[in-house]
Amino acid sequence: MKVAFIGTHGVGKTTLCYDLAAALKRQGINVDMVKEVARLSPLPINRKTSLDAQTWILTTQVAEEIRSSSQHEVVVCDRSVLDNYAYLPFACGRQKAIERFVDYWMKTYDVLFKVPISGTATADGVRDTDEFFMRGIDQLVDNLLAEKRWPHERLPEGERDRWIDIVRDTVLRHPQLDARLL
Repeated sequence: MKVAFIGTHGVGKTTLCYDLAAALKRQGINVDMVKEVARLSPLPINRKTSLDAQTWILTTQVAEEIRSSSQHEVVVCDRSVLDNYAYLPFACGRQKAIERFVDYWMKTYDVLFKVPISGTATADGVRDTDEFFMRGIDQLVDNLLAEKRWPHERLPEGERDRWIDIVRDTVLRHPQLDARLL
């Protein structure tokens, strides 16, 4: 089973990943996390990204998901290929060949959680805190979700304290885990 949190940077995806992984481990589930790979990029990211940088990020993300899926029952992803891809059209326009691959790879996620913007991003030396940029990426993610009709769960805005409960309950009720836990 593969779960991914999607949305712009600085909205709480990483925290949710750690919280969900811990909750699943407490249930005795063999779980791993695929952390955000953009921070590892040898090329510029954020508003300075390029086709090469985003291709590196996308392929590294996919490689990490394959590695993790081969060894764990549940993989929790801090991003999906969708939100990694969203940075590319923002900087360089839509790339049809890459987008076809993203369309294909999106089918590998069992549950997607769209994390809304719920405040301002905190500067950490990597994350871009420009609100226009953040909202632009978030809107691109929403537009692609709607255009492609990818099924996803939207976490409620303004209810951040409930997010982990919603996420945990949704994942534990998923048919792949529900039968195993009975």
